[in-house]
Amino acid sequence: MTTLSDAKAAESMNDDLSSGVPSHDLERRLLRKLDLRMSIIIVLYALNFVDRANASSARLATFEQDLHLQGNQYATILSIVYVGYILMQVPANMVLHWLEKPSILIPGSMVIWGLVSTLTGITKNYTGILLARFFLGFVEAPFYPGVLYLISGWYKRDELAVRTTLVTCGSVLASGFGAVFASGILTAMQGKLGQAAWRWLFYIEGSATILVAICAFFILPDFPHNTKWLTPEERALAISRLAGDGINKLGKRTTMQGLRDAVCDWKVWWFSVALIIQFVALSFVIYFPTIVATLGYDTTNTLLLCAPPWVFSTIVAFVISRYSDKTQKRYVFLFASSALACVGFIISICTMNTAARYTSVFLMAQISAAYMVIWGWINNIFAGEPAKRAVAIALINGLSQTGNIIGAYVWPTNWGPTYHYSYAICLAALGVSTTMFGVMYLYLKRANERIERNEQNAKDVDNLQNPIGFRYLV
Repeated sequence: MTTLSDAKAAESMNDDLSSGVPSHDLERRLLRKLDLRMSIIIVLYALNFVDRANASSARLATFEQDLHLQGNQYATILSIVYVGYILMQVPANMVLHWLEKPSILIPGSMVIWGLVSTLTGITKNYTGILLARFFLGFVEAPFYPGVLYLISGWYKRDELAVRTTLVTCGSVLASGFGAVFASGILTAMQGKLGQAAWRWLFYIEGSATILVAICAFFILPDFPHNTKWLTPEERALAISRLAGDGINKLGKRTTMQGLRDAVCDWKVWWFSVALIIQFVALSFVIYFPTIVATLGYDTTNTLLLCAPPWVFSTIVAFVISRYSDKTQKRYVFLFASSALACVGFIISICTMNTAARYTSVFLMAQISAAYMVIWGWINNIFAGEPAKRAVAIALINGLSQTGNIIGAYVWPTNWGPTYHYSYAICLAALGVSTTMFGVMYLYLKRANERIERNEQNAKDVDNLQNPIGFRYLV
């Protein structure tokens, strides 16, 4: 939304430029300030992942025995999180688009889920833990789609992949170092104040979430037009950068119009189904400590061994996303990361050698690079209008979590310790999802070719009503 004050700021910025202040210096300064503020999301996302996945670490202690879990009940408490998570995704992002205050909504939801996570430690039976996990997903729902929508409201299309990686690498690092932290708690806190160590895991990690969320209220930005700590020149530059990149060109749409536009776009549903299938392939993430435990080490060493694969994954994700932005290509990097993960699944199926299987988890873990490139790609495709983008991101992310519900049942205990069937399911699912993304790549590539052939009729190319000059990144 461009206001009269924004127009005056733009005039002021033009005056600065005419007086000899280089525009690239102003832009570099803006990005440095913005990146510094956005970097807190790394910590927020790490805590988001830890609070959702700490049941996996707790399982290596007396979690199942103390709660008297039997059969598929453990898988159910993992999957129930995503029921509430799915239900609240779209409403939460619609509220975010209407309210335009991510600096309030995101930390606010974080305080609530931190409280729910903390109280999970007092549960006594299956019913209690089931309810706690359901409400955890319910209040975590605004976070990830809200973060994706926030960064898409600040960065240009060729900056999104590496920024998506930056803000989401917290979850990747938390996959490894969260396990190391859990190892320390499970080792040191057993029996303290008469409490089992796994209960302390929830108490400590939930409390840490609340404290960090309080800090985030004062650090996170809103959007370019309503962030108070921007100078008038920075505000005008932030708005003009996006307009010049083909973002937000269609004019202001209402939240309900955005909902209608997103629901009527087949690409939203295609990405949703592809990501559902890919999340089945990614189901090994929520069972990662269990998988590493099959190498035969004790609890402490198992949790310590969980860290290196995710460090490797973070490095690969940054390299791939940086080159994805630099070359303005998406699918080729997605395909490369998926191919490496397929090799990891095949190794795990074909051998029981300890060194080979530990190598395979490195290859499997780096699939997070493909996942981050996918979200950079999705933000690029739906860059045209904020209301639609808010709903599209939430709808795709929400529906895709159905794959996590399915994936929670892909690793039954009776398939261990080899889990050959589980790896085979993941391999097949990844092959299908990568093929579906390939179909989207071919469609968008042809759409770009049609736009180039008939620039003046670009709006007729696609039911998205693309603005003149808009190109999909493929």
